[in-house]
Order: sequence, then C-alpha cells, then structure tokens
Amino acid sequence: MSPTSSRLAWLDALRGPAALAVVLHHSGWTFLPGVWAEVDRRIDVGTWGVFVFFLVSGYIIPASLERRGDLRAFWAGRAFRLLPLLLTAVGLAFLLAYGGVFDLHPGLGLRPAPLVALGNVTMLQELLGVPAVIDVMWTLSYEMAFYLLAVGLFAVRQAHRSAGVAVVLALSSVPAGFLLPRAVIGGRADLVAAVLGVAAVVVVVVSARAGGRVRTVAAVTGGLLGLALVVLGSRIGAWQGLIILATMFAGTAVYRAEQGTIRWRTAVAAVLTVLACGVFAKDDPGWGPAVLLAAGFFATAFALRRRSFPRWLAHLGVISFSLYLLHPLLLRVSPNLPLLLLVLVPLSHLTHRLVELPAQRLGRRLVRRSAAEPTLGGSHDRSAVG
Repeated sequence: MSPTSSRLAWLDALRGPAALAVVLHHSGWTFLPGVWAEVDRRIDVGTWGVFVFFLVSGYIIPASLERRGDLRAFWAGRAFRLLPLLLTAVGLAFLLAYGGVFDLHPGLGLRPAPLVALGNVTMLQELLGVPAVIDVMWTLSYEMAFYLLAVGLFAVRQAHRSAGVAVVLALSSVPAGFLLPRAVIGGRADLVAAVLGVAAVVVVVVSARAGGRVRTVAAVTGGLLGLALVVLGSRIGAWQGLIILATMFAGTAVYRAEQGTIRWRTAVAAVLTVLACGVFAKDDPGWGPAVLLAAGFFATAFALRRRSFPRWLAHLGVISFSLYLLHPLLLRVSPNLPLLLLVLVPLSHLTHRLVELPAQRLGRRLVRRSAAEPTLGGSHDRSAVG
C-alpha cells in the first residue's frame, strides 16, 4: 500500500462490513423472511450499511475534489470509478432477465427506453421517478445529488461550510417531510424527468469543460438542481432524502475538523443535529437504531484510524462496490447465503480486477492527458477552497 492508501485503510475497513450488511439484509429477507422480520424490527441492517456508506462518502468525496482542485478531473474520476461497473452490472441484469433468471422492475417496460437509460446512466433514476434496473442503485442517486452540491459549494469557495450545510439540511428536513410526504417528481412525468436528467448532464459537462464565470454558474446550477431533486423527487420522502444529504455533509464536517478547518465542537454539533433530526425520519422501529449505530461505527473506526486493519477486511472494502451491485443478481440464483458469499466474494474480486481497476487507470491517463488542455473560455483553472 502507498502511504495515502494506508492512511485511508480505515475507510475500506468501513466499506466492507457496510456492503456485507446490505447483502445480509437482502439475503435474510430472501432465505429467512420470518427470522429476519424479527431482526429488522429491532435494527434495519440494510439501513445501517447504507448510512455507513453515506458517512464515508461525505468524508472522502470533498477531500478528493479539493485534492484534485479541478472539476474536470473530479467528474472524470467519478465517471470512470462508477460507470464501468454499473454498466457491466446492468448488462448482466438484462442478460439474466432475458434468460428468465432475473426479474426486472415491471415499470421499466412502461417508460420510454431513452428515459430509462438516461435515468440509470446518470444514476439519478431514484430522484426522477424512473425505475432502477437494479434496486440497490437507489443510493447512487443521493450520492450523485451530493456530488452536485459539493461541486457547487466548491465552485463558489464555500466548501468549508459543510457543518452549517449539514445543520440546515437536517433542520429543514423535518418541516419538509410534513409538507412533502411524497415525491412531487414521479409517476409518469416523463417529460419533466427527461428535462431534469438532461439538465444534470449539461451542468456536469459544462462545469467540467468550461472556465471562469460559466463554470461557476454551471456548478451552482447543478448544486441547486441536486438539492431540488432530493426535496421534490425522493421516493422515500423529503425528510429521509434531506437527512441522507445531511448525513454526508456531517461526514464532511468530520473531515474538516480533522484538517483543522473548523473546530471539533462545530463538527460534533453538526453530527448530533443530523442524528436528532434523522432518527425519527422514518416510521420504522428499526430505522433509528440503524442510523445511530452507523454513526457510532463510523466514529469508532475514525478513532482507530491510525491503527492497522486486517488485509482481508480492507480488501472487502476495496471490492465493496462490486459486492453491493452484484449481490442482487446472485440472490436470484443462489439457494442459500453461504453459497451466495462463496460465489459473490470471488466474483467481486474478479470484476474489481477486470472492470474497475482498468477503468480507473484509463480515467487517470485521460485526466493527465487533458490536464494541459485549456478549458473553454480561459486557461486551466485550479480553484482553491475558500
């Protein structure tokens, strides 16, 4: 491991168990529904896993953005990190569905194919009211909204205000949840979904390619669009949607405090505010404990971040995206959980080696090659964070 990867090994140690928790959650409902119902009403293990992921993303994504200092490199890095495996998994899903093994969402056939493709490729399908090809992709929509918001704040040199953003989002989630209990964007609003999806693509491309004021306007527009999509399009409701965003910004606040940008008491206050508003966001007895335990797990790993972690645990984190995306496909063909894990882990290792790593290397080469190219409207702009 390089010094950088070694220093961040604790994040991989979080991702691995988080991915396996989601696998366990879906496997429990598949293989032992009666037993798992008793577990789920005490703690929603799947929610625990995804909230660990949200905290990790909140911590590392702004750090990645600011380390690059370049929106073109950031968006290219995200695209080559996520899309190759996503497209591979989606292709496998359609192949298995054609073979009669995998059941696609029935709503996919009721919406225009170009819209389904746009929603799933932009990863915003959950917020556009478009069915996902693979159910677990819903979390990627909130990740994408967070990227848009983080980029918008970065472009106007306000990225250091993450603790305040987390607090505002958390406090506004409660009244928003009562006023907007259901998604406003949804149903069969094909034209609205298409316009918003295309708008997201445009603001990403322009903010990555343009310079100066045009880039800033595109980035800010993207941030506002990401927030609007969460407020108006969250299938799980505005309260839960905004809490997810607030959770990611709480993770960023921890990073800011660690770097000395803000005081620790400010970061802790932000985290506690998010938790206080978030534990009641869903009328489910297993939700609150899951959110609290996710925060506790993240805090424990953060406190131990300078310790060494077992290589196997870190490796599970490295292949966690494959574990996350591929397990719903294997669930349909596996007769039990042990066999599922026996196949899933090696398969995820394989897709990481053959799909994820080559794509990431290609992305880095393309970014380096384009680094010397001037952006549209001016010289190459490497903005500093405010």
